[in-house]
Amino acid sequence: MVWPRPAVIAGVLACLLLDQSLKAWAVREFTLGEFREVLPGVLSLGLIYNTGAAWSLFAGAALPLAALRLVVGVALLVYLSRRAVPPLTGVALTLIAGGALSNSLDGWRLGKVVDTLASHTLSAVTRALGQGDFPVFNLADVWVVSGVLLLLLRSTRSPTRSSSTA
Repeated sequence: MVWPRPAVIAGVLACLLLDQSLKAWAVREFTLGEFREVLPGVLSLGLIYNTGAAWSLFAGAALPLAALRLVVGVALLVYLSRRAVPPLTGVALTLIAGGALSNSLDGWRLGKVVDTLASHTLSAVTRALGQGDFPVFNLADVWVVSGVLLLLLRSTRSPTRSSSTA
């Protein structure tokens, strides 16, 4: 078996460490439902728990979601260990794997996911669209969304001879 490249392992471990550290700090620092502005009008830090996914989708399904996240994270690690991919794709898939594995860890360990970030700016947008406040999220969610956005960015780039074969 081919082992994952060191950058992939380091990236996933960094994602896990940063997300789990912020979550552990929030659990120690805040009471449930408490939030404090960090960037006034933009971002707050606090503590809530989520047994589902964003916008409370699949509420109460923490363990099945943890299993799904684990499968996604491990599958991406296996894929990245066996296939050469362009750097942007590798970064994107590493971010998605790290975020999926970190939220999976919460689900297995706690039966819920720790959410710590509230964006007033994103909430203003979703309220303007009639959808209420933007969900509270965590760094693992940021990693996953960033990875997906990088994949979308890469898909809009003109294929070159070298990238079309990778």
